[in-house]
Amino acid sequence: MILCRSSCLICMSMVLILAIFVGFEIISKVPAKLHTPLMSGSNAISGITLVGAIAAAGSAENSITILLGTLAVIFATINVVGGYVVTDRMLEMFRKDPGKGRRE
Repeated sequence: MILCRSSCLICMSMVLILAIFVGFEIISKVPAKLHTPLMSGSNAISGITLVGAIAAAGSAENSITILLGTLAVIFATINVVGGYVVTDRMLEMFRKDPGKGRRE
């Protein structure tokens, strides 16, 4: 049992390190014009983490797990809502002002 937990911890650490490396490589190679669509895509992925956090909180059996699951739901919700607000503000910069092109 101890071997399984330590090997799972090693596997999860390797996945985390690989995700950090791949994320850094992707973000550094994306042109500035594509950052907004990439950010919108990452918001969709954050929605998946919210579903996972809800599932983890719902299947909790003791109070510590319930607390951690609830915190995960709260932080995932903040991440999703904040991401969509920032994306909306960025897309607002690309919209043309309808009154700007008129002649007076």
